[in-house]
Amino acid sequence: MSKFSKWILAIILFASIVCEMPTISAQGETVIINTKSLNVRSGPGLTYPVTGSMKRGERAEVLSTAGDWQEIKFGAGTGWIASWLVVNEGATKQTATTAVSKVNALNIRTEPSLNAAVIGQMNAGEEAVMTGRQGEWASISTNAVDGWVHTDYITEIQQSAKGQAGTKNKQAEANKTGQFTVSVDALNVRKNPDLSSKRVGLIHKGESYQVEETDGNWVRLSLGKKSSGWVYSFHGTLSPKSTSGGKSTASNKQVTVLTNGTNLRSSATTSSSIVTRANAGEKLSVVGEDGDWYNVSLSSGETAYIAKWVVSTGNVAQTERTDDKKKTARASGTLNGLTIVVDAGHGGNDRGTTGARGTDEKLLTLATAELLSAKLKAAGATVVMTRESDTYISLRKRVSVSQQSNADAFVSLHYDANPDTSVTGFTTYYTHSNQKSLASSINEGLASTINLRNRGAQPANFLVLRENRQNAVLIELGFLSNPSEERILTTEMFREQATHGIYQGLLEFFDGE
Repeated sequence: MSKFSKWILAIILFASIVCEMPTISAQGETVIINTKSLNVRSGPGLTYPVTGSMKRGERAEVLSTAGDWQEIKFGAGTGWIASWLVVNEGATKQTATTAVSKVNALNIRTEPSLNAAVIGQMNAGEEAVMTGRQGEWASISTNAVDGWVHTDYITEIQQSAKGQAGTKNKQAEANKTGQFTVSVDALNVRKNPDLSSKRVGLIHKGESYQVEETDGNWVRLSLGKKSSGWVYSFHGTLSPKSTSGGKSTASNKQVTVLTNGTNLRSSATTSSSIVTRANAGEKLSVVGEDGDWYNVSLSSGETAYIAKWVVSTGNVAQTERTDDKKKTARASGTLNGLTIVVDAGHGGNDRGTTGARGTDEKLLTLATAELLSAKLKAAGATVVMTRESDTYISLRKRVSVSQQSNADAFVSLHYDANPDTSVTGFTTYYTHSNQKSLASSINEGLASTINLRNRGAQPANFLVLRENRQNAVLIELGFLSNPSEERILTTEMFREQATHGIYQGLLEFFDGE
């Protein structure tokens, strides 16, 4: 055998040993994809070509492992996936998840789609049992309603198996003590939870009844005189029974934390030191207030400050806007007494632009608008949205909403596009000279929170600005036509940062008036 042949044989033997050593059999294990989209590759590493993809929630049988990679059955053959982007099926069975709403009036829908019917709502700080997931939607069970909510507006809290029984008991108790309020003119009450069942009564809009039992999306109501009947929960709203007649007193005021890792600080400013952190769903007793901050008591006996915009109070959801509502005095650092119209661009048959990777602008503007609305409401503003679902609203109707609301500010949200796919950045537009200051403030606020090219505040001839008598701006939050920028724009982190920047800009503008 020649010297060259010996070298080739040695290399082959060495390669076979290296490849075989780290591979461990793991047959029988099942994993669940835990990311929006996961690439399947031909080998255990990022350098191997992509042979397919899997979506969140899909299951795969593991054949073997090599380092941080798992070989799975895929189609008619096999493939490799990153182990850090999946969860073991056995692990998911041992834990339960609680969903805590980050916002008020979070819609619960019949299907995981913005087009699906709304069958209920959750307010900021309210909890539900999370029963599943499909893409960016979570299926939940709360107050006798089984439905879907968008994961952008909830905080997920993992619980141990030990705590699952408590969660279920808590949910069952909430169902038993809940109240059902009729939202249609007249509603048939039936003997059994079935549309074909005999009708035993009729109840009317605005009437409220005690919930005795639930069965899927049906609720049994106590009708008085030891009688009861079933109604479909779609035709009304469910809420926990009030233990204080709907009134709250300042002496026992509590706030509910909306997101995990919320900072509690030593004084009422974001520049002060962090005393501790709290997670979503935790309730804190208020001992005082300082401007836009609550002074709360801690389990250690000490006190700390928490910002009002990151918590929910028990009476927030009871406050409703009326057209003749008097404006309240506004304290610096808040949006109290201000009316802000948030306009989610496009909608319905008007898709807006479509990104290089297929993103529909109309859905992205709506998701952004809902998050911005929540932040502004938390800061004390009355918020009017031009659309709350995937529906078409004409441009002049949007202007009409602004003027009928006597808006202090009209903010129209869009995402940009350009035939030149290299163009990037965000822009804030105005038309009239009186709109320039608002546009500049919001543009500066955005520049402080997002890491995109700043194209500045610029004049433009958009109808929603030109025909608007109110102070109005239109924001293009980035270019969906640029593939790299599109990846950034479609993330939850970007929407969080962008809406915070707009909020900061509005605050700066009104504080400077």
